[in-house]
Amino acid sequence: MKTQTDISTLEDIKSLVDTFYGHVQKDNFIGPIFNLKIGENWPDHLEKMYRFWQTILLEVHTYSGSPFPPHKHLPIDKAHFERWMKLFTETVDTLYQGPIADEAKLRAKNMAEMFNYKINYFRDNDQKGDLLNSK
Repeated sequence: MKTQTDISTLEDIKSLVDTFYGHVQKDNFIGPIFNLKIGENWPDHLEKMYRFWQTILLEVHTYSGSPFPPHKHLPIDKAHFERWMKLFTETVDTLYQGPIADEAKLRAKNMAEMFNYKINYFRDNDQKGDLLNSK
């Protein structure tokens, strides 16, 4: 068995992203949401994710932008984020071991929690606005 190393290169990031999203695409619970939203644009999405994780984990600033807006109106809730996190953690643990791998899992957990909170916040405020407008 190969000894696990830590995430240290762009190639490691690509392996992590490709493996993780390969699992996501096939997942019965979150796969259909991702596949419907991303459609034929998986190559572009993966390239964006390489840059995102390279910026966060390797401090090579290749990503700019705001990751939340594309997720704002997705039909997802806490259970979807839990599945996403489970797949992400399993992928990292299968491929890598070390401080940067641990940082990847922590960053993913924090991001999932923040996105879930923000989606619920916007959903609740949209519903309140709908109620006020219907009176």
